[in-house]
Amino acid sequence: MKAHSKEFDIEKMAQVLGVCRSGYYEFLKRLPSQRAMENEKLLKKLKKVHKESRETYGSPRVYQELKKQGEKCSRRRIAKLMQKEKIQAKMHKRRKITTQPGKKTEMIAPNHLDQHFTVEEPNKVWVSDITYVATQEGWLYVAVVLDLFSRKVVGLGMGKYLDTDLLVRAVKQALWHRGLKDGLMHHSDRGCQYTSKSFQELACRHNMQLSMSAKGRCYDNAVAESFFHTLKTELTNFYDYRIREEAETSIFEYIEVFYNRQRMHSTLGYVSPVEFEEQWEGGLQDIKAC
Repeated sequence: MKAHSKEFDIEKMAQVLGVCRSGYYEFLKRLPSQRAMENEKLLKKLKKVHKESRETYGSPRVYQELKKQGEKCSRRRIAKLMQKEKIQAKMHKRRKITTQPGKKTEMIAPNHLDQHFTVEEPNKVWVSDITYVATQEGWLYVAVVLDLFSRKVVGLGMGKYLDTDLLVRAVKQALWHRGLKDGLMHHSDRGCQYTSKSFQELACRHNMQLSMSAKGRCYDNAVAESFFHTLKTELTNFYDYRIREEAETSIFEYIEVFYNRQRMHSTLGYVSPVEFEEQWEGGLQDIKAC
């Protein structure tokens, strides 16, 4: 009745609904319940968390962030409030384009990783992939290298051309940022950039063990592909980039500022990749102190 009070007469609505007019006015004077007031405060907090996540968090991550902040509430309650207010993680799909498989079968490495995506320490296994991002100027090609331990992006290459140099730049950046550890494995799909002579020579110089997905098994490189799904559904699919440079700046900022340092990862216990590595390093220091 309150919602339609400007359209219809209160007395007529009361007659149609079978309620007394005095009861309606009593209802208007009634103070909101304790639960309603608590929900209002909680709603303000979850809206802030959702906004700070760049509108990428659904109820599980919103719940985890509020829990970190000391908020005592259930995940179900958060989900119900978000559903009622139509607050949800932004998602947008576009057609997928994949890299071409390498034709030189002698350059294809065995699948050493074999979907073992849990690693005990950093710089043991890196995974890599290449994707395309649309701009008005044409495609921007993006190559990434992730540390499988923390899912942190440690190498990034972007450019106008889909060539081996794109990948080599990403891997060299990862080597420069992280240094190299004996026994490092690099896993990828069978794209021609990964089977190229120049990339394999780079891997050989740095004593990297190459691993490649088995034929027809897309899940073998699921972690790298999952990252690109996140990048596109949370960022690039929402923008109509004018030039490649604009897309490069946007992607770099998303990875370095948000993804690596702020975005909670469910596989990591709802902390960011940087925080996960800091916790691991802190644990090592504790062990040494003992």
